Amino acid sequence: MPLRDIALTVEERATNQFFWVLIEAADSDSPDAIHYRPLHCASAPQSSYSSALVLGVAALRRLVDAQAARSSEGED
Repeated sequence: MPLRDIALTVEERATNQFFWVLIEAADSDSPDAIHYRPLHCASAPQSSYSSALVLGVAALRRLVDAQAARSSEGED
């Protein structure tokens, strides 16, 4: 299974309302830029950037673990 180009960012959508967002690289005709599309995002805001970042890392780990589990099931 090919690797996915996934990044984590944090958005402050309103004052002290921080949401983690997982984004995935999308195909693009531009060799000079990488375009991303939203993949998953927090359903509730956090009151700090760091809290949103920690929860986003946890969401990314869950995504990677689920993908690894599916890959290993296909090897049996």
